Amino acid sequence: MAKPVLFVLNGPNLEFLGEREPEVYGTTTLADIETMCRAEADAAGFDLRFHQTNAEHEMIGWIHEARKGAAGIVINPAAFSYAGYPILDALKMCDCPIVEVHISNIHRREEAWRANSLMSAAVTGLITGLGPQGYVLAVRYLAERKR
Repeated sequence: MAKPVLFVLNGPNLEFLGEREPEVYGTTTLADIETMCRAEADAAGFDLRFHQTNAEHEMIGWIHEARKGAAGIVINPAAFSYAGYPILDALKMCDCPIVEVHISNIHRREEAWRANSLMSAAVTGLITGLGPQGYVLAVRYLAERKR
C-alpha cells in the first residue's frame, strides 16, 4: 500500500536560504529544511514531495498534483504571498489541509505589505516567525491530522 504524500512547496528566492539576509532568515539552508521535513515525514510514515520554484506556473502545477488525494500541503509562498492570485485560486481547489509557513514573522517586518499574505485566505493554518522549525511543525501537524 502506498504511503500518503505530503507536499512542501517553496516560492521565489528560497533557494538562497542560508546566505540571503541571514539576520532575517538565519543560516539554515533549504536543503537543511528538506532534511528536517523528510525526517519528520518518514517517522510518521508519509512520503514527502519537496519543491522550490521561482516560477508561478510551476508552483501551480505542484498544487494541482496535490489537489486531490494528498495528505496535505505545507507552502512557503515567499513573494508569491503578495501578488500570486493564480496560486491562491489553485490552493482554493485543494481538498487537503494546507499550512502556510513563513520563516520570519511577517507581522513584525518593517515593510507593512509583508503582513498581508493573499494565501492566508485559502489555508487551514499559518505558522510565521518560528524559523525553519515552522516547517517541521507544519509537517507534524499534517501527519497527525491524517492518522
